Amino acid sequence: MRLSVSLGLWQDRPADEAVRTAQIADEQGYAEVWVGEMATYDAFALATAIGMRTRRVGLTVGPLAVTVRDPMMIAMGAASVAGLTGRPVHVALGTSSPVVVEEWHGRSRAGASTALREAVQALRPLLDGDKSDFSGDQVSCTGYRLRLPAPRCGLTVAAFGPAAVGAAALADRMVLNLLTPASAARLITDLRLLNPATRVAAWVVAAVDPDAAAIEQVRRGVLPYLAAPGYGEMFAEAGFADLVAYARTRPHPRDLLPAIPDDLLESVALIGDSVEIMDRLDAYAEAGVDEVALVPVSTDTDPYGETTLKALAEGSSG
Repeated sequence: MRLSVSLGLWQDRPADEAVRTAQIADEQGYAEVWVGEMATYDAFALATAIGMRTRRVGLTVGPLAVTVRDPMMIAMGAASVAGLTGRPVHVALGTSSPVVVEEWHGRSRAGASTALREAVQALRPLLDGDKSDFSGDQVSCTGYRLRLPAPRCGLTVAAFGPAAVGAAALADRMVLNLLTPASAARLITDLRLLNPATRVAAWVVAAVDPDAAAIEQVRRGVLPYLAAPGYGEMFAEAGFADLVAYARTRPHPRDLLPAIPDDLLESVALIGDSVEIMDRLDAYAEAGVDEVALVPVSTDTDPYGETTLKALAEGSSG
């Protein structure tokens, strides 16, 4: 099982912890750091800062919302990070959430599934240094060629539903987020029918020997997914149907949060001692996951997730 590190970008933690977490990942020998984009840093700017403050770790930027960033912007951003840092840089794409796309950016998510598939097709030649010549229903880019050296990077697609899995089949890697091993196995089966060669990664929140603050951070991270389409059904299948039904009545978060049991957290996160976590990693491997991107919990007693990353570093095959 290959282990990488995905920056948590926790809302209740200082934003600049992300750079130190990436440095620890680099020091501990993890081969790759995933640099997402939430409400703080621009992903390409953060990836550049990390590349300049680490020695060897590779970078995956994203997932980037395909209805917000166009292929030229993404290709230029990836080439910029690679050129400025001298590191291998990969790109991850996704559709993001209605809050981010429609409310924060004021863009439409209409046709997002089509845009995801088309973005993969449009980006491939750009990232290889070829002139773009793509015109689809939602995405187009014609006439542009990178002036910087082409990053020739891999493309990853964040997937959950059938359309996104179909887009991932056109990419080098599919990434899954907050899934039970059983749910991951079903999506991977669907992917393998389309393209057996596409690798699979899973982002999984991790906390070794967690204290109460770490468990609470995981609980807050899971809360928004309980009522979400697809995720709610997954949690119901895992034995938490009553909680999902309650979540879909839209209670105040202060009432829903304490109702989330620890065993629900354990169904989608790596929580416990090192031995327990390695057993959980085996479950993801048996589901067909090639790589787990650890999302380390960060608290006052374990800032940057350092304890977790050091404890699990031996499981990384680089």
